[in-house]
Amino acid sequence: MRFAKPDVWRRFIRSELVRRIACWVTHCYIRFVYRTNRWSVVGGEWPRRLTSEGRTFIVAFWHGRLLMMPPAWHQLTSFHMLISAHRDGRIIAGAMTYFGIDTIAGSTSRGGSSALRAMLKRLKEGGCVGITPDGPRGPAMTVSVGTVNIARLAGVPILPLTYATSRRRVLATWDRFHLALPFGRGVYLWGEPIEIGKELDEAGLERARHLVEQRMVEMVRDADRRFGHETSVSPIAADPAASAERIAGG
Repeated sequence: MRFAKPDVWRRFIRSELVRRIACWVTHCYIRFVYRTNRWSVVGGEWPRRLTSEGRTFIVAFWHGRLLMMPPAWHQLTSFHMLISAHRDGRIIAGAMTYFGIDTIAGSTSRGGSSALRAMLKRLKEGGCVGITPDGPRGPAMTVSVGTVNIARLAGVPILPLTYATSRRRVLATWDRFHLALPFGRGVYLWGEPIEIGKELDEAGLERARHLVEQRMVEMVRDADRRFGHETSVSPIAADPAASAERIAGG
């Protein structure tokens, strides 16, 4: 029996067809897990209040809690998400489109400045933007100063968000990816808006960055405790190849 050459398999795995299949499977899994878990929402009044006031905002959540985020955004009529330009990022972006979520791809090495302009444009047009402040590859649970700088430039608050599930697998990845499993319980936690002053200097931005990080760590611990889970928050070293590609935590 003859097998295809390794380079043929590599081309097939990296093909557009395989990417589209991966996007579809990912979106199906998200819907399946969401529908087979009993979910509760804590702090849901915060996005509703800001929306009713006509205010836009940045939704910040850890990269490791990305999987089940799309169902949390259904109440936001105009939502955009910053996604890494890597191949994995394109798979995530493709899955997001099934939920009606617009994605912005970019990094400092590939379209970073254009991604920043796109985010500011969406926010000023009345949309909300989702950012993983520790993406695309770490360090885990460490907020980049760029995240608060975007909020400062746009004049919008940062709204922390996280989730946890009773049944899960924590993968051995840099972000300790939380793979939610079906047939359990889940909770979404929205935090209070964090206002970022437009006149902050470098020291002020660092204080704001630390505040956002502290609040997000506290929230993910709170969410995990509700199901008796431990949360490890000690940073994992960033991938050197990705350190130059971080843009505002996206």
